[in-house]
Amino acid sequence: MRAMGRIFEVRKHAMFARWNRMAKQFTRIAKDIAIAVRAGGPDPGANPVLRRALQNARAVNMPKDKTDAAIRRASGKEAANYLEILYEGYGPHGVALLVETATDNPTRTVGSLRNIFMKGGGNLGNTGSVSFQFRKMGVFRLDPAMVKSQDDLELDLIDYGLEEMGESTGEKGEPQLVIRCAFNDFGKLQEALETRAIAPLSAEHEYICAVPVELPETQAAEVLALIDKLEQDEDVQKVFHTLA
Repeated sequence: MRAMGRIFEVRKHAMFARWNRMAKQFTRIAKDIAIAVRAGGPDPGANPVLRRALQNARAVNMPKDKTDAAIRRASGKEAANYLEILYEGYGPHGVALLVETATDNPTRTVGSLRNIFMKGGGNLGNTGSVSFQFRKMGVFRLDPAMVKSQDDLELDLIDYGLEEMGESTGEKGEPQLVIRCAFNDFGKLQEALETRAIAPLSAEHEYICAVPVELPETQAAEVLALIDKLEQDEDVQKVFHTLA
C-alpha cells in the first residue's frame, strides 16, 4: 500500500511539473503575441512576427482560443506595454547567462533577478559583461517529413542566409531538422520557407555560445538549479547559458 502511495505521489509531481511547464510556455507565447501585435498589428497575414509567434504557439499545443484571446487583449486600449530587456550575469563556476525578459515593470524584474542570482551562487552583471560570448541567431525547427531532400534544401537556402543545418530531437523525442542563420537574415529565411510551403514547427531566435563550459555533474547541477529558478520568474521569457 505504501509503495502504491509513493508511485501516486511521483506521478502527481510529474503531472504538476508538466502543467507548470505548459502554463509557463503559454504565458511566454502570449507575451510574444502581445509584443508582435503592438509592433505590427493583429493581422498575421501582414505581420510576419505575429505569424512566427502563432507558429510557436502551435508547436506547444497552445489552444486557438487562447491565441485569439491574446491577440484581442493586445489590440485593446488597456493592453499591457511589455518591454523586452536582456539581462546578463554569471552563475556558479563561471557559467555566463543571458536572461531575456518581457516586463511591464523593469524595477520589479531587476530586483527579482538580482535576488535569484544571489541565492543561486551567481551575480547579475552589467550590459555587455557576458553577451560578447554569444551570437544571436535565427533558429527554425522543421518536420523532416516536410522536406523532400535535405541536401537540395540546404543548397537552396544558402542564398537566403542559411549558415547551419542539422538533425536534432524535440522534447518528446521526435526527429527535427534545425536550421540557423544570422539574426539579420531571419525574415529573409522565414519568407523563403513560406514560399516553399514549409511551415516550421517553431521559429525563434537563440543566443548561441561560442565556447561551452564543461563542468562536473555536481557543479553543473548547481548551474541548472539557478537556470530553473530564473525560468520560473513571471517576467522571464528565455535563459541562455554557456554550460555544455
